[in-house]
Amino acid sequence: MDRLTAMNMFVRVVETGSFSAVAREMNSTQPTISKNIAELESWLGAKLLNRSTRSLRLTETGTNYYERCVAILQDVEEAEQVVGQLQTQPKGVVRVSAVVAFGRLHIVPRLQKFFQTYPDIKVDIRLSDRLSDLVEEGIDVAFRMGELADSSLIAKKLCSSTYVTVASPEYLQHQGTPSHPRDLKDHSYLVYSDQGSRTETQFVDQGEPFFVRVEGNLLTNNSEALRSALLAGLGISRVPKWLVNSALDSGTLMRVLGEFQPEPMNIYAVYPPGRHLPSKVRCLIDHFAEEFKDCNDF
Repeated sequence: MDRLTAMNMFVRVVETGSFSAVAREMNSTQPTISKNIAELESWLGAKLLNRSTRSLRLTETGTNYYERCVAILQDVEEAEQVVGQLQTQPKGVVRVSAVVAFGRLHIVPRLQKFFQTYPDIKVDIRLSDRLSDLVEEGIDVAFRMGELADSSLIAKKLCSSTYVTVASPEYLQHQGTPSHPRDLKDHSYLVYSDQGSRTETQFVDQGEPFFVRVEGNLLTNNSEALRSALLAGLGISRVPKWLVNSALDSGTLMRVLGEFQPEPMNIYAVYPPGRHLPSKVRCLIDHFAEEFKDCNDF
């Protein structure tokens, strides 16, 4: 039994609550993970986990051992990185999470320069508009925007993105151009369902925030689908400018209600707390902080 590997498996089982999830993460099998932890318990002469068909619970000994394992594994990784930095560039896999459209439009196109600088780092990017659990899913860093729901994460602000209300020229020609957010009641408003209320959207009038009731034929939890619907002339919506800046530049979408937009949304790189941030992750965060520092595209 490789003790460090078994310790790492034990830590990830505790954090994910699932032998199967750890097996997938480590390209192994559930019986192999279970066997390694059983051998670890045998070697220690102590029970670490109480297992049932529905749950995993740490024993008192397991809780103490888990805390020590986390510290030891962090020390080992830090020691390896210190040596590695003296010998070569950072290397390894960085697991990244981002919403679909932001990842496709603004993360992937900016990776070429990163790979040129750090050829030994691989990026595993998971694109989903679902909010990922960084610890459970083994994510190293996520790009998030707006209000951060999980206050336990460490956040580095990268930039801000203004809001814009947009529609296609064809839609505005047929449905008319609203002059005030209250006019949206007569429009097909495309709703992004993962962003707060599904029936109300916030605007600002003379510096004071207010909410407008909105309704339309399309509701989606996918930012890419929302962008496609706007381009297809299916309706009007208030969105972050990063989602539609190229369409605004080309004239395929038009901006309206400019004076009524709320404060810009902040865009962050977030990562789980810990004593030491791996150099491969820090390199990626620093790269995008530099790429986004002027926010000209947003």
